[in-house]
Amino acid sequence: MKPQFDIIHPAAGAPIKMWTQGVPVEPEAKMQLLKTASMPFIFKHMAVMPDVHLGKGSTIGSVIPTRGAIIPAAVGVDIGCGMIAVRTSLMAGDLPDNLQGLRNAIEQAVPHGRVTGRGKRDKGAWQDTPDDVNAHWAHLAPRFRKLTDKYPQLLKTNNHQHLGTLGTGNHFIEICLDQRERVWVMLHSGSRGVGNAIGTLFIKLAQQDMQQHLANLPDRDLAYFSEGSQHYDDYLAGVSWAQDYAHHNREVMMNRVLAALATCITKPFATHQEAVNCHHNYVQLEQHFGEQILVTRKGAVSAQKGQMGIIPGSMGAKSFIVRGLGNEESFCSCSHGAGRTMSRTAAKNRFTIDDHIRATAHVECRKDTNVIDETPMAYKDIDAVMAAQSSLVEIVHTLRQVICVKG
Repeated sequence: MKPQFDIIHPAAGAPIKMWTQGVPVEPEAKMQLLKTASMPFIFKHMAVMPDVHLGKGSTIGSVIPTRGAIIPAAVGVDIGCGMIAVRTSLMAGDLPDNLQGLRNAIEQAVPHGRVTGRGKRDKGAWQDTPDDVNAHWAHLAPRFRKLTDKYPQLLKTNNHQHLGTLGTGNHFIEICLDQRERVWVMLHSGSRGVGNAIGTLFIKLAQQDMQQHLANLPDRDLAYFSEGSQHYDDYLAGVSWAQDYAHHNREVMMNRVLAALATCITKPFATHQEAVNCHHNYVQLEQHFGEQILVTRKGAVSAQKGQMGIIPGSMGAKSFIVRGLGNEESFCSCSHGAGRTMSRTAAKNRFTIDDHIRATAHVECRKDTNVIDETPMAYKDIDAVMAAQSSLVEIVHTLRQVICVKG
């Protein structure tokens, strides 16, 4: 049977296997992939998911296996960004006819967005952290102290105050219905300000460490740490902590959203966490092709055989709960979403508020000019993306949004 992926064989570097049949891939993204594939420590080949698009540092939608080195900019600054989804025992008919009140309750329960400017209160951070946030922070604080003992500049970050907050951009909280009209809660966020600071710090340190060699790199964002160096071990410790922070962040928000749901619906309900709390911007040690290697997933989800995962569509499009097929050729990975077809600036220039209102007519959500960059038309067709990776995952549930909260 013909494989579902296409292969690029660079003149110099590792092969690139691309699960992109039937979906567009921008030339700039291909050039970026070729630069990453040229690094001498890429293990076997790179795997590229159907939501691939140009990113900062490395291409979003790429799986980068390395041996003996790690590229901090490939992981990026939204360390541990990912998804969590919970199915409830509620049905569509249990939701209120007017969903605005529920959306307002969720927005009250979880800080979101951002206010910039000296002296202004940031609405996206806690002023006084609540008890549930403090309980989760207690699990994170000891390792954070070890990290800040070595890198005290990380103390001056939004860390404790950002735990249990959503952020901006493509981060969201959604109430969805599955194919049987059951109510789900799904959300997307990462390690917030402190993760950004950790990523930025180590990207800078990698470039400083390689100062004499930067001119020989295809891109300065491909600066790396070699195994055995101090910064290599420190980075792995920092990125591991940030990924744990992201995991706790999503748990806190999920609990708060479920509590908000309970205040708006008098009917008691149970919850079933069918989908894992999964990262899609992260790095970890894994076993592949008989060897232990580092796998960096930059906008990709682990899809080991039988492993549950979440592939969200764009704002106003459907999303999927999936089960991994354990395809070793992709390093057991799948896409992390639909993937952008254009930049945020291009989307704002191309689409009007009326376009956005029409595209999200079925969703209780923001319909102002500040979210046009997240409008569904700025993303690839999620059905085409799913078809391109049918050898990587099987669809278990199909969800459609009825409420979407954005920063």
